[in-house]
Amino acid sequence: MLEQDMPQSLRARIYSASFGGGHHQANTALGDALEKLSPQLVARHTDYLTHLSGFERAIILGFYLGWLRYTPGIYRWYYHFTDRPSEPQLIKDSYRWLGRGRMTRELLEDVPELVVSSYPTPAAVAGWLKETRGLKFLNVLVVTDYRIHEHWVRFEADLMLVPTDESRLQMIERGIPAERVHVTGIPINARYRALIGSDKAALRIKHGLDPALPLLLLSGGGQGTYRSLNRVLTALGNLGRRVQVLVLAGAGRVGVEQLGGAVIHRLGFTTDFPELLAASDLVVGKAGGLTVAESTTLGVPMIVFDPIPGQEEHNAEYLERGGAAVWVRELSGLRPAILRALDPQQHARMSAGARALSVPDAADRAARIILETLEKPL
Repeated sequence: MLEQDMPQSLRARIYSASFGGGHHQANTALGDALEKLSPQLVARHTDYLTHLSGFERAIILGFYLGWLRYTPGIYRWYYHFTDRPSEPQLIKDSYRWLGRGRMTRELLEDVPELVVSSYPTPAAVAGWLKETRGLKFLNVLVVTDYRIHEHWVRFEADLMLVPTDESRLQMIERGIPAERVHVTGIPINARYRALIGSDKAALRIKHGLDPALPLLLLSGGGQGTYRSLNRVLTALGNLGRRVQVLVLAGAGRVGVEQLGGAVIHRLGFTTDFPELLAASDLVVGKAGGLTVAESTTLGVPMIVFDPIPGQEEHNAEYLERGGAAVWVRELSGLRPAILRALDPQQHARMSAGARALSVPDAADRAARIILETLEKPL
């Protein structure tokens, strides 16, 4: 598609998958950046899980959430078992047919110029449609993990946007042509960039928090599957120093309570997450890809404990190598790790490590590469 042949209106279909909030947040940020840079572009967002049948959704979500909540060791085994080119063909092929019927009808009714996915399945189905129906659109896959698992290796994608140089090399080593793989970082909301260097004390006062007490944000995910939530809260209440703790969506009741030396603020869902993260001294808990991207942008170090097996463990390793986090393997190590990270000198070192890993303008970078690629023949 040549620049002079670009349509007056660009239609984009953007697919996420609501296993957690990260896929949707990355896509929303990217959609906003695309519409800002290309006013003629109209982005329509879809949760790909709505294209699955009730049976498919129950099986996939049921197994995934059940494994994480009750038997994470099985999920770890599955993650590593499928992380190879020789994984069972049935599993590999399932990415090309899950939800295919509804996605096919959707794209045939209104063929877009651009399809963006932050989950492998819609990218695989979109590629199948291009191959079998002769549709012409740019098929983009946005990777939201810091290490490439075999399931991200979708040869059907025309363009792959990855977080780091390391993940680009991993994708190329697994056979994806180098010219298709671009490093952009993980797209995050523009609000995070605007909050870089903001006054933590002022933000705490704005949100009814104590400006003088250390503020810890508990990262437990939005699905309520963080098994260690109560163990972490108990540890935070027994630090031996007073702190305040934010517990957000997916963690049950809302309110304020005292637990040992910790004031626990259970906020539930809030649109103020960017400001609350910017006000925080540490993030404690899981290491989802979006949380990592947002925390590093704001220079907030992480203390990772009991991450999701596989992808979040690799995210934790990435942070640790960059000096932006400590991955605590045993509960007994949580208290001393947090206390060390709150030491002013150690905290400054970890904050600098976090900022060095950050890509605040990842959404804009990704949008520019997509728009530039759209100007070329498909």
